[in-house]
Amino acid sequence: MDQHNFSSLTEFVLLGFPNVEYIRSCLFVLLLLVYLFTIGGNMLIFLVIRLDAALHKPMYHFVSVLSFLELWYTATTIPKMLANLLSEKKTISFAGCLLQTYFFHSLGASECYLLTAMAYDRYLAICRPLHYPSLMTTALCVKMAAGCWTCGFLCPISEVILVSRLPFCNYNEIPHIFCDFPPLLSLACKDTSTNVLVDFAVNAFIILITFLFIMASYGRIIGAVLKIKTAAGRRKAFSTCASHLIVVLIFFGSIIFMYVRLKKSYSLTLDRTLAVVYSVITPLANPIIYSLRNKELIQAIKRTFFKKVEKASPTHH
Repeated sequence: MDQHNFSSLTEFVLLGFPNVEYIRSCLFVLLLLVYLFTIGGNMLIFLVIRLDAALHKPMYHFVSVLSFLELWYTATTIPKMLANLLSEKKTISFAGCLLQTYFFHSLGASECYLLTAMAYDRYLAICRPLHYPSLMTTALCVKMAAGCWTCGFLCPISEVILVSRLPFCNYNEIPHIFCDFPPLLSLACKDTSTNVLVDFAVNAFIILITFLFIMASYGRIIGAVLKIKTAAGRRKAFSTCASHLIVVLIFFGSIIFMYVRLKKSYSLTLDRTLAVVYSVITPLANPIIYSLRNKELIQAIKRTFFKKVEKASPTHH
């Protein structure tokens, strides 16, 4: 088919959730509150861990990096979602759509690698406690975190390049809440089986391998915890990992179903729902799980902020 039969699209229209006109204002307020809580919670965790010397440990180093990552991860999609809820014109430029897709997948891949690094850290701490201080050094923590970011930002490059070369028809409406590979492929005016196959290979490599590594680490951890003789010891050892495991299961459960598949889409409604889970719910759950379930972090928040408030308040004689 002649390439000139296709229009060179300059923008797309993000349809978002259909049939929400009557509750659009409520959805905007709800999403805004969720976003503000996500930013505030993750920023609080990041600052407390950076400022409190008692939390300068490998586990909290990775938690702070995760919180920092979530700030950017949500910034790629939620502000545009909020703008679209207020605006009648829900457009995004072609370049902006590709950039949103690239950064969303880069940060998502970085999170996969980071959660794997956190699982490895917990494995060493519980299964090899005597060697842990000499193995998990500050230098290694920094190198692992940098490696997670670097690998994450390299992974989606091939997918973005392939999508950017696709011809698109006159129909420019994306049936999704943000730009992503599956809905973009559904608008292309040529066979996209190569794109689907590359997407599947890249996503299967990133998501399945990291998920299997995490599950293998936790299998070893559970085995080691069960060997601890005292109930208090078992409880303490597993409580440090339970919060991490909850984040892993929520995040990986949704992205495996969404991205490790050889079909463009199973159901538009299901795709949108899953997108809310891994783009909104998981970043929201991160500060809730890591702060409310962690006594050491709660105490650090009190030390960092409440003591400063007390010092700032005038003393009465």
